[in-house]
Amino acid sequence: MKNSLLSNINNPTDLRLLDKAQLPQVAQELRDFIIDIVAVKEGHLGASLGVIELTIALHYVFDTPNDLLIWDVGHQAYGHKILTGRRESFHTNRQLGGISGFPKRSESIYDAFGVGHSSTSISAALGMAISSNLKGDFKKQHIAVIGDASIASGMAFEGLNHAGVTDANLLVILNDNAIGIDPSVGALKQYLTAVKEGKNPRQNNMIKSLNFNYSGPIDGHNIFAVVKELKRLQKIKGPKFLHIITTKGKGLQQAEKDQVKYHAPGKFDAVTGEIYLKSEENLPPKYQDVFGYTVLDLARKNEKIIGITPAMPSGSSLKFMMDAFPKRAFDVGIAEQHAVTLAAGMATQGMIVYCNIYSTFLQRAYDQIIHDVALQNLPVIFCLDRAGLVGEDGATHHGVFDLAYLRCIPNMIIYAPNDEIALQNILYTAQLGLNHPIAIRYPRGRGVSANWQTQHHGKYEKIEIGKSICIKEGYKVAVLSNGTIGNNVSMAMSKIKHPENIAHYDFSFVKPLDEKALNTIFNEFTTIITIEDGVVKGGFGSAILEFASENNYTSKVMVLGIPDEFIEHGTVAELQQYCKIDVKSLELLFSSC
Repeated sequence: MKNSLLSNINNPTDLRLLDKAQLPQVAQELRDFIIDIVAVKEGHLGASLGVIELTIALHYVFDTPNDLLIWDVGHQAYGHKILTGRRESFHTNRQLGGISGFPKRSESIYDAFGVGHSSTSISAALGMAISSNLKGDFKKQHIAVIGDASIASGMAFEGLNHAGVTDANLLVILNDNAIGIDPSVGALKQYLTAVKEGKNPRQNNMIKSLNFNYSGPIDGHNIFAVVKELKRLQKIKGPKFLHIITTKGKGLQQAEKDQVKYHAPGKFDAVTGEIYLKSEENLPPKYQDVFGYTVLDLARKNEKIIGITPAMPSGSSLKFMMDAFPKRAFDVGIAEQHAVTLAAGMATQGMIVYCNIYSTFLQRAYDQIIHDVALQNLPVIFCLDRAGLVGEDGATHHGVFDLAYLRCIPNMIIYAPNDEIALQNILYTAQLGLNHPIAIRYPRGRGVSANWQTQHHGKYEKIEIGKSICIKEGYKVAVLSNGTIGNNVSMAMSKIKHPENIAHYDFSFVKPLDEKALNTIFNEFTTIITIEDGVVKGGFGSAILEFASENNYTSKVMVLGIPDEFIEHGTVAELQQYCKIDVKSLELLFSSC
């Protein structure tokens, strides 16, 4: 058995001491190391396995951290983390108090830029390269590694467009594996496929037309070829572009075969690759599936219904409609701004558009929400999946800002269902015809009713816009909850000695607020508690405080939610406990009332 090389690599300087002939062994050991830990601890798998050779070659050739290396999105950076001093702590990846699942500047000097959302790498690296020129440092290298799905995003094109008219010492490496989380889509994907197959004449090369020194495509798993090409490019000044071909999940047969499932497979057998299946019998449905099945059912009955998602057909479950109605459901790639304005354009023509975007990604299309949808009062139906705390992906992915950033927009209706039944009912209500755009936010994970599919799916009730619901009467304190966090309130109340003290109201509508109910509540209760799984600055609780101030009410209002800080990674349960919105914290609070 060969002596371990990886165990002696504590930083890239150690790696550079090796003979080039030893690098394939390092690659195998690094792959095995990632597979062994992710099999037990979970995390993103396929993306990192696909860039093992590239990762080693980059740190072998370039003088990191003095040369600056940026991984777009960061799903693929596990090998990078292990080679840059985090091998011993890698088992804590994505766990509370452990290392982040994404590159993070505060974590390591080797993480040149914090990432998590796609398509930022080229702009960031260009900014660094221009800065180096201004400081008179013309030797420093600036490398952006970006995937074929991410480079199709508008922001990546903006970066390329600017870089091509500079003399910045920038190297863009296109990691082309034809897949993001779901398979890549669009005309650019078709172009890249033609290049790989040798069907595109070199004189038609669009990257060269942008004034980049283009090379490739080369085999990204041939570590000697990658090292050789990087050394050549190292000596060339100005903007450069290297096109490499890789296989997502490389080295684990099942991950290569089913790249969507093995993007983040959960626990699996490190030897066979077999995923340990969790029994889903008698479990409530995932909220994404409630969306997917409900919109499909509604689309069967209403031919004006359209579905749109930016690169998340599986994650949003819009895939159900895409399979059944391919001409009415669209994956537009990583292009949130385009998705929103495309929906607006369709709405002007009388289409009923469900635009499904993860809460954290809708942030990328803020101007389009205001300028193209709300200003024109177009009834686009925004479905914000992964709202609230999402868990191990951490600060880059928590969907906790939507209530605050949407609430200030005129014409916008904002609704957060208390459970999956309310979700299907608001999806039904929205397609009956609204006079305004609506944002429907719901969390990652499962609902509360195990028999939803048999007893509730397809049985719709119209929801009255702006109406709250009294879930439980009480006489001392009123708790006003928004969304599924209300289930924590109900569970906490079931555990206290004097539940009769606490009244509980479901304010699913943050906008418009049920002012009639609020007037009654403020006249009856001297203490009011609001709770949300969004930020407390500017969210639902702030709306209640504004109402109280405008109407000169003097009741004490306690606002619970996400504190004014970026919440790190951990399980949803751990993070709710940290924010004091978990069942136990609420039980203690209610018991003291």
